[in-house]
Amino acid sequence: MKLQIAAGLALAGMSATAWAQSSVTLYGIVDTGIEYVSHADAAGDSVVRMPGITGEVPSRWGLRGKEDLGGGLSAIFALESGFNMRSGTLNQGGRLFGRQAWVGLSSPYGNLTFGRQYTMTYWALADADLLGPDIYGGTASFDQYLPSARSDNTIVYKGSYAGFTLGATWSFGRDSTGTGNSPGQGTCVGPVPGSAQTCREWSAMLRYDLNGYGVAAAYDEQHGGAGAAANLYDGTPTFALTNSGDTDVRMQLNGYGHIADLRFGGGWLGRRVDTVSPATPNVHSDQFYLTASYPVTPAFIVDGGVYHIVNAQDDTRGTIATLRTTYQLSKQSAVYLQGAYLWNSAKAAYTVSQGGGGTTPGPGMGQLGVMAGIRHSF
Repeated sequence: MKLQIAAGLALAGMSATAWAQSSVTLYGIVDTGIEYVSHADAAGDSVVRMPGITGEVPSRWGLRGKEDLGGGLSAIFALESGFNMRSGTLNQGGRLFGRQAWVGLSSPYGNLTFGRQYTMTYWALADADLLGPDIYGGTASFDQYLPSARSDNTIVYKGSYAGFTLGATWSFGRDSTGTGNSPGQGTCVGPVPGSAQTCREWSAMLRYDLNGYGVAAAYDEQHGGAGAAANLYDGTPTFALTNSGDTDVRMQLNGYGHIADLRFGGGWLGRRVDTVSPATPNVHSDQFYLTASYPVTPAFIVDGGVYHIVNAQDDTRGTIATLRTTYQLSKQSAVYLQGAYLWNSAKAAYTVSQGGGGTTPGPGMGQLGVMAGIRHSF
């Protein structure tokens, strides 16, 4: 249950002074369970564990607030902390508010916010991939930046007009702690005097939504700098992006809709890693996905998806099929059972699980992941 803290301030004896209404909401999700992963190393050994990063939804707690300033203008903020249920430690490299930390203004013309925030890659993907940031969500298994697409030192604008949503972000230096937004992204601290594009990141989104249907397009560009790197997650070595002219670009087109109670979504995600140095190869990959969700009963939901990625440069391909069942014990609590199977091509070593590393198979090995868990929101 969300805890609402509302304060209406008034001081007796002050002449006609009106104090704005403000509110702060405490919220969170706690989610964990037990996972089995086959072929969790090059020798083909399996592992049973409590995953360290995510289950059905990553665990977090946060505060968000709003103060009415009058005339349709409001001050807004969000502070959100991700944590590891297995050991109680902070995620996002130990940041206190590693998921979100921003403040800004809301108006009839949209929101303008400042701080650590999601890029438009995250917002464009949110409705098309119905499994979302699940431990076996294929978009993230093939590219772990996608469910964590956020940046430091960022200005964000997002506004909606007659069904259209426009969004854009600009980061002066996208990652300042040495953890990266996903494994292998490296550190990129900026801005650097004399080089405005070092560690810079920007993104843009256009989407249209109407009566349960929608389409979206997004573009996200990261520039290199000292400490920056690119991980292809296919078993090939991570390589440096140290030149400010090096770029790591993600593009997407997607859509979602419904037929009666059946919801569906799908799309394309393209990644283009291009470097200035002729000694470092340019790598392009394309990912395609189709997902669906159906409420068998109001409390019992079945959803799943198929995800496929092709990386021609590394000659690696992977396909993940995922099925998830969720039973709502109440409005706030649920139990779930889910499984996924990954097919790797001969040179590929993608991993099916985002449960915290340590489950990379040998090249060409298939992989099965199964997890039973419990989730509670407040």
